[in-house]
Amino acid sequence: MFQKIINGFIDQPVLTSVFATDFFILLFHRPPFLFSLVMFAGLMGMCMYFGQKLALFKN
Repeated sequence: MFQKIINGFIDQPVLTSVFATDFFILLFHRPPFLFSLVMFAGLMGMCMYFGQKLALFKN
């Protein structure tokens, strides 16, 4: 399962870097409220995209 996640992140380096940057900015820098809502919505969208793309529990 972890190998599939790592391969999915390696296959899409631009989305992975945007995902990681967005996550760490929200986690450590505490941006203004409206900007953080937009960033959180983007983070959730990327999580849903990666979830569909990886399909970890699909046979």
